[in-house]
Order: sequence, then structure tokens, then C-alpha cells
Amino acid sequence: MPQFLNFTIFSNTVSDYIVFLLTVILSIIVIKAAEYFFLRRIYVWAHKTPDSINDLLLRGIKKYLLPILYITAVFLCTKILSLNPAFVTLLNTVVLFVLLIIGAIFASSVVVFALNKHWKNKETSQSNYLAINLITGIIKVLIWVVVLILFLDNIGVKITTLITGLGISGVAIAFAAQSILSDFFCFFTIVFDHPFEVGDFLIVGEQMGTVEHIGMKTTRLRALGGEQLIFSNTDLTGSRINNYKTLEQRRVLFTIRVTYQTSSELLKAIPLLIKTIVESVPDTTFSRTHFISYGTYCLNFEVAYFILSSDYDKYMDINQTVNLRIKEEFDRQGIAFAYPTQTLNMPDSAAL
Repeated sequence: MPQFLNFTIFSNTVSDYIVFLLTVILSIIVIKAAEYFFLRRIYVWAHKTPDSINDLLLRGIKKYLLPILYITAVFLCTKILSLNPAFVTLLNTVVLFVLLIIGAIFASSVVVFALNKHWKNKETSQSNYLAINLITGIIKVLIWVVVLILFLDNIGVKITTLITGLGISGVAIAFAAQSILSDFFCFFTIVFDHPFEVGDFLIVGEQMGTVEHIGMKTTRLRALGGEQLIFSNTDLTGSRINNYKTLEQRRVLFTIRVTYQTSSELLKAIPLLIKTIVESVPDTTFSRTHFISYGTYCLNFEVAYFILSSDYDKYMDINQTVNLRIKEEFDRQGIAFAYPTQTLNMPDSAAL
């Protein structure tokens, strides 16, 4: 029996292999025991609390931590054996590769979970989902790039030249695609800063329309005439935008001009007449009416009131109703509207 134990196979005795197997079995038993005691406690704790982060922790331990522990335990047990240097190098590379892959998958899942949890209780539009998916994808790519760099660096590949080359190439690409990248980053500004959203009515310079689509490079508006307006995201974020979605009321301000022949009693009655007219129309709030100035051919009254709606069509309907009632009431009272006139005084012919 001792002679059998001392029998050498690939530079290791049978006893060395037995010790290796026993060590592996013992390591697995220890990990299993730890899994049984600690994981059960975590499982009970996770189900007592409603927070989903506990479920993520539990899944992370089962899917990622335990495999890492098993792989690490078996790998450390191989140190008992005398292995060929080439095989040791290959084994180290394979183990490192597997551990980095598992770590990258775990990091990616944490990023996805964190972003989804952050936006879970928020009102998320289609553009928000697109931005979240893009950010998630970019972060995943960065994680895998870091994993690749770490792997190459640990297996002896000189990555300094590679990183320098990638940096120079990245600068060249950034200069070549400066406009595209500018619109791309402005897309994130629009999505997360919320200057406007799909469905908002915007006025940009002399153009106006309803937002139909927010893309990574362009934003599309439907104009009042029916045509589609296409703006680059850079143009929109760099422009002064009037957004009428958050408008809760509209202020109406205009001037009424009456003739100089209007009596003082009627002039005094005009503010009350207009107030009564405005207050009789639903969804309006009267502000003021004042006799503000003497014109070259008229007496000027300034009228201000609010329409309690953001709908433009309703605004125009109410404004029309108020104007028509003012005209009807002025006709009834005998108040004449003024228009540009000139008075020509002719000398008496007898005096000539």
C-alpha cells in the first residue's frame, strides 16, 4: 500500500492526488455548510423586508458569489500538486477569464437594477426608456472593456500601446463625428432635464408645432399647417423655446378706442361694462380696465383678463365671445369705436 501511494503520475504521487481530492471535497463541504447557514438566514431576512435590493443580493450570491467560491477553492487546491508550468499558465488564464466574466455579468446586472429602480416610480416616456437603454448599454460596454483590459494585462499583453492607439483613434473619430456626438449628448439633456416632452406645443423662433418624436439626433414637430418640422437636438437645446404645455392660464391684453364725442358718464361706465361682460363668460378671470390715455383721434381704454385654460382653440373661442359681447353692449349703449379721422375746418366764405 505505501508503495502504491508513492507511485508517481505526471510528477505527482498517488498520495498527492488523494490529498488534492480530499482538500477539494473538504472545501466544497465548507462552502456548502456556509451556504446552508448563512444563505438560509439571508433568505429569511430578504422575505421579511419588501425591499427588492435584498432579492438582488440573494440572487447575486447564488448566481455569482457561490460559483466564484467553488472555482477559487478548486484552483487553490491545485497548488498542492506539481503541475507543468505551461499547464499552470493555461489554468491561471482560464480561471482568471472565468472569474472576470462572472464579475462583469454581476456588475452589469447591478447597473441594470440600479437604473430600473431609480426610474421605477417616475413617469417614464418612450424617450426615457430609450435613454435608459442607451446608458445601460454604454455602461455594459465600458464594464466589458475594463474586463478585457484587465484580462490582457494579466496574461502579459502590453496594453499601453493599445490604449494609446485607441485614444488617438477616439479623438479622431470624435472630431469627425462632432456634430453627431453633439446631438447625441443633447438628446440626454432633453430626456433628463425635461425642457419638453412628446405632446408639448413649442414655439422655436418663427417655427411652432407639437412634439411628435424625440430621437438621438433629431426632434420632430408637427406644425399647425400639417407639415413636419425637423430640428437637430443641438439647435433645440441652444434655442429659446416657448413651451405651452405647462401653461395653466392665458393673459389677454388689448386696447379699446372710443371717440372723443363719448360723454363723461359713458366713459365712467365703460370699465364696469367690460368687467361685467368678462365675468359673464365661463373660464375667465377679470383683471382690470383703465382709461389710460388721450390719443390723436381717440380715448384709449386698456383691458386685461385671464382665460383659465391652456387649450389654444378654447382661448380663441373665449376671446371671440368677449369681443362680440363688448361690441353688442357698446352698440346698445351708443358708444362708438374710434378710427383714424381728420377734421378739416373751412373758413367762413363770407369772411373772405
